[in-house]
Amino acid sequence: MEKEDLHILRLMGEIDRTGNHSQRELSRRLNLSLGLVNTFIKRLVNKGYFKVTTMPRNRVKYFLTPAGLARKSRLTVEYLRYSVDSYKEIKNLLLNKYKEMERNNIRSVLFYGAGEVAELAYLYLQLTKIRLAGIVDDNRNRKKFFDYNIADLDSIHQVEWDLILLTRLEDTGRDIKTLIESGIDAERIATL
Repeated sequence: MEKEDLHILRLMGEIDRTGNHSQRELSRRLNLSLGLVNTFIKRLVNKGYFKVTTMPRNRVKYFLTPAGLARKSRLTVEYLRYSVDSYKEIKNLLLNKYKEMERNNIRSVLFYGAGEVAELAYLYLQLTKIRLAGIVDDNRNRKKFFDYNIADLDSIHQVEWDLILLTRLEDTGRDIKTLIESGIDAERIATL
């Protein structure tokens, strides 16, 4: 799915839910520049996907037309296909990583990062013989990860594990450096 189509789908969804937002509000809610929101709205109005009515106090209200609803539905289906394909890629990536670990006699793994990636990694770990030894995340905003307590980096040496799997993707280079500085051998760190 093209990035522009994703922005348009989000914009159409936001307008469809509450058609009386200003462009400035839409810009803020969608984290898009005001100019980009203005360009998208003009384009959608010119294509007949929205109707615009003026309201009191210099405000406008946008209404999704039948053609707009059809376009939004097509974009939603495209987005769902894209999402399912991405999910399948992630599943294959994780299962292949786990097969490689099993070939290398890895029996227990420690996750480093407690976000959505870790959740998917945990889900597919259940299909293997590898045991989750624990989860470490200094940036944790919650205390639990499924049935596991989230530990901080200081407790990394208190748990038995064969390999650390980085399960956050923001800055893997920084995370590897942090782990090495904590005394972890680089060969015992794996990335996705």
